[in-house]
Amino acid sequence: MSALGPTNLEMRPIGRPPFGRIALLLQGGGALGSYQAGVYQALTEAELQPDWIAGISIGAVNAALIAGNPPDKRVERLREFWEAVSTPPLGVPYFKSVELDDSTRRFVNHTRAIGILMFGAPDFFAPRSPIDFFFPGGRAERVSFYNTGPLKATLERLVDFDRINTDLMHVSVGAVNVRTGNFVYFDSKTTRIGPSHIIASGSLPPGFPPTEIEGEYYWDGGLVSNTPLQYVLDARPRQDTLAFQVDLWNAEGDLPRDLSEAQVRQKEIQYSSRTRAATQQYKRAQKLRLAVAKLIEQLPDEARDTPDVKMLEQEADDKVCNIVHLIYRARSYQGIAKDFEFSRRTMEEHWQSGYDDAVRALQHPEVLQPPGRLEGVRTFDFAKGGPDERSLSP
Repeated sequence: MSALGPTNLEMRPIGRPPFGRIALLLQGGGALGSYQAGVYQALTEAELQPDWIAGISIGAVNAALIAGNPPDKRVERLREFWEAVSTPPLGVPYFKSVELDDSTRRFVNHTRAIGILMFGAPDFFAPRSPIDFFFPGGRAERVSFYNTGPLKATLERLVDFDRINTDLMHVSVGAVNVRTGNFVYFDSKTTRIGPSHIIASGSLPPGFPPTEIEGEYYWDGGLVSNTPLQYVLDARPRQDTLAFQVDLWNAEGDLPRDLSEAQVRQKEIQYSSRTRAATQQYKRAQKLRLAVAKLIEQLPDEARDTPDVKMLEQEADDKVCNIVHLIYRARSYQGIAKDFEFSRRTMEEHWQSGYDDAVRALQHPEVLQPPGRLEGVRTFDFAKGGPDERSLSP
């Protein structure tokens, strides 16, 4: 039985499949991030530990909690973080057994979200007083409604950053340089990752201030790209990869019927980062790399010894990839506040959904079987509750 105690599904050990690399890719999405914790719990119970974990915003926080702890402590630390930030206000207990209808849940969720807006989230962020909006000409570190000092203290308590900066696991987190507008990845292969890099990845304005790192200021990576998929797939040297892409925003949705639904839909489109389009582009690019590799093999030796062919050789390869796409599907009662509604009941729901979705995915053996070299890339999409292997044709 898992630490969370899932009742409808339970994971069994699987062991490592025949891929050179297992990647866990975590999108940003605030309070929705406990869905990713549930996914990771299922992966660890299946004995599928990632070699590389890349995250944006709350995905970066989850990445640090995972990579910054030994395997037997990771789910425990994720649990500790998510229970801390969803602590009920004023000591009001959370009664899991109490069932609420959708209308009541909508009211309770929105009430809790208003409380978060007014008082912040425990161990995560707190209201700034006074707000520099009313006192122009202040410091860049204060240009926000909240301060993230509590998150820094929480990360320092729950994460061993010395462990992150070893070769035990590759870690990458994305942020945006406020001055240049350029998207950057802080990568443990080239940068010593600390709390400021994780906080920078989640410094979403105007709620949170820019984070200063070596004289530059950074905002949330989701402003430019909320999904680290492309960064990992384009990395050199390429390897056969099993990638678990865990998204918190669904690109597909219904036509809005009122202004509130329009705001929700706008957020979903903005932060979903067109993950499906990126996977289709990667499939096409990998097919071209394979075609170039085959063509080069047919060239005579004298033709292969030219600068143009050597440049093509650097791009050509026959590596394969499975992309397992897991997407959180929001409930109808969640509304516009779903990414900052940190109630304990909602956190538990997100976690359980992530766990169940990952278990269902892993029950399909083809997910863990590498595609043929001619096939190249396979994408499994679980957004609609069942596996939908996407067409591999351009």
